[in-house]
Amino acid sequence: MARNKALAKRFARREDLGLAKSEFAILRRLDTPRKIQKFLLDLKQNFEPDGDTCRPVRVILRERNAHCIEGAMLAACALWVHGEPPLVMDLRAVQDFDHVVALYRRNGRWGAISKTNGAGLRGRDPVYSTLRELAMSYLHEYCNKRDRKTLREYSVSCDLRRFDVKLWVSGEKDAWALAEALEDIRHFTLMSARQAKSLSRRDPFERRIGKLLQYPKPRSRRIGRGFPRKARD
Repeated sequence: MARNKALAKRFARREDLGLAKSEFAILRRLDTPRKIQKFLLDLKQNFEPDGDTCRPVRVILRERNAHCIEGAMLAACALWVHGEPPLVMDLRAVQDFDHVVALYRRNGRWGAISKTNGAGLRGRDPVYSTLRELAMSYLHEYCNKRDRKTLREYSVSCDLRRFDVKLWVSGEKDAWALAEALEDIRHFTLMSARQAKSLSRRDPFERRIGKLLQYPKPRSRRIGRGFPRKARD
């Protein structure tokens, strides 16, 4: 999707984003990565009971729940409001779901802001020299239900200013075009096939820890996937 030159600016104003005053006021208050991260964790988990979603920032602010890519978009938007580029990174897994985080830098080091319902894939402090280092910090806890470590690739940073704000910020419909674009940007492998075969499974204690959730899953409702992905396994 073509970059909107009018929006290729350091600070995103309310008029640029197409948000109401009350919506923009929330983002204005989130003036540090730490505040943004806390806001995301305080949002309830979007379990997608009516089907997979990739909702824009306006809808997330109204519904007060999110999953990973939705949280990453909100975090990136808040960073942009405060003069930082709205960057996200896709973490690609096998036999598992992808995960998306918002990126920021402090003193030349990368950090991440993340929306997740478990403990292992949360945000990261800005101490990583490269995106590869940052991605590798998620390796040990990135496991599927068979207790296998599943993280395999990470993407280049994606600047969301490439996309129309009506798609991912002020719209009312799902931002599937953005999610699909994240599938298509350049990804890098984290390990060889031989190295992947040598990865150990979670032990029983790690398995118990991995089941801890901030928000309990509803028992009688459909559970969505949390991030759209192609069947590549």
